[in-house]
Amino acid sequence: MFRKVLIANRGEIAVRIIRACRELGIHTVAVFSDVDRSALHVRYADEAYLLGPAPSRDSYLRMDRLLEIAQQAEVDAIHPGYGFLAEREEFAQACADAGLTFIGPRPSAIAAMGDKAVARATVTKAGVPVVPGTEGEGGLRDDDIIAIAPQIGFPLLIKATAGGGGKGMREVNSAGELPALLASARREAEAAFGDGSVYLEKLITRARHIEIQLLADEFGNVIHLGERECSLQRRHQKLLEESPSPFVDDDHELRMSMGAVACKAAAAVNYVNAGTIEFLVDKEKNFYFLEMNTRLQVEHPVTEAVTGVDIVKEQIRIARGRRLRYTQADIGLNGWAIECRVNAEDPYNNFMPSTGRVTHSLIPTGPGVRVDTGVFPGFEITRYYDSLISKVICWGETRGEAILRMRRALEEYRLLGVKTNIPFHQSIMDSHRFIAGNFDTRFVEERFSMEQAEEGKQDDSAIAAILATLVAHRQGRQSAQIVQRGARDTSNWKWVGRYERMHR
Repeated sequence: MFRKVLIANRGEIAVRIIRACRELGIHTVAVFSDVDRSALHVRYADEAYLLGPAPSRDSYLRMDRLLEIAQQAEVDAIHPGYGFLAEREEFAQACADAGLTFIGPRPSAIAAMGDKAVARATVTKAGVPVVPGTEGEGGLRDDDIIAIAPQIGFPLLIKATAGGGGKGMREVNSAGELPALLASARREAEAAFGDGSVYLEKLITRARHIEIQLLADEFGNVIHLGERECSLQRRHQKLLEESPSPFVDDDHELRMSMGAVACKAAAAVNYVNAGTIEFLVDKEKNFYFLEMNTRLQVEHPVTEAVTGVDIVKEQIRIARGRRLRYTQADIGLNGWAIECRVNAEDPYNNFMPSTGRVTHSLIPTGPGVRVDTGVFPGFEITRYYDSLISKVICWGETRGEAILRMRRALEEYRLLGVKTNIPFHQSIMDSHRFIAGNFDTRFVEERFSMEQAEEGKQDDSAIAAILATLVAHRQGRQSAQIVQRGARDTSNWKWVGRYERMHR
């Protein structure tokens, strides 16, 4: 039994984990940087400790400081959330060496699946299909990568081996672009994950990005919780997710096949706790292993909404050494769920990041609406961390109802002080291609623009302006009209009355 858990993260995911711990009767310890001193996760936790200055490398990536605080606070376990140190083998091992439970997979599994190149080699041995790319388990030098790239064929992707979220990823269309993009990808990967290693992968065009959520315990039980559609991306960063996938929904055999392969890949490394296998699926519904995220995913709420499984609570129970409460037969998909990531960025200015202080925040509520956030009025959005403000999750009995609820929720959402991508999500909800489920990973970048979406809408503001002008004109005419007094000394009604009395 855990008495106290430290959350080695910030923002909405730290708040999410604190809530799960509170429901399980577990005390929580938050950590924060200088700029997060008044953050929501700090307010919600039972205890909070300062990590250091704002930059991640001086705060949330400080393993030594986190372990020092864990010992000082006398915690039993550490939950890493996602990002930062969540997929760092050495951090999981350091927790174990310090006598602390790491709420996540074993260090060996993180090493095998967290390193994307090693993961490809591991699942290939297990018979899982992979996207063509650089094989092998060792780090590749620039010269090696430049020599191998033409054999794979362009276009291709440079990807960071130590993390995800689009960090350290670059698309390469020709050999001439490769050296500069390699250097850029390595720098970004080093800054984000502390590891600049990269690998190459063939870019499959018009593909769908579909992932399978897994849960596994220490007793060899592995189950999947269905799929999530994650194809709506920009610069390889997911923007919107849904479960189930409109591409898979009517194909029960495809869902079962992907789920079975995902469980097989996890079993190949004796995986324990929550994880996600990501696939690329082509137009013919052939699927290829992309990578495994050995952590909790940002988009986990859509799976919780359609399965009824609290994934964070299950993570904690598994880390305690308990068996899974579910079998594969217990898992069913009920209804449909969509998640929109609300980011501090300007969709009308090439999605440039927006910083500033939130002056007003009105969160949407109502049937089927859930909002996970770490932001409140007075909170300052800084340049130091991810731009994610909140996640709006809407559930409906059908995909159509989920879309309608999301439209309503986005309309109700009011957040002032920084620019957000809410208008982008509203445009997506109105897109005929999205409604029809006709999109892929390149849809946002190649076949969608805010300008076209705005042009396609009825210009209500122009209509309102025309009507206001007409009303003002009419009122002006009425106020200028002069009504002269009649020639008689009294009203016409009185004259008629007198006339009738005189002629009776």
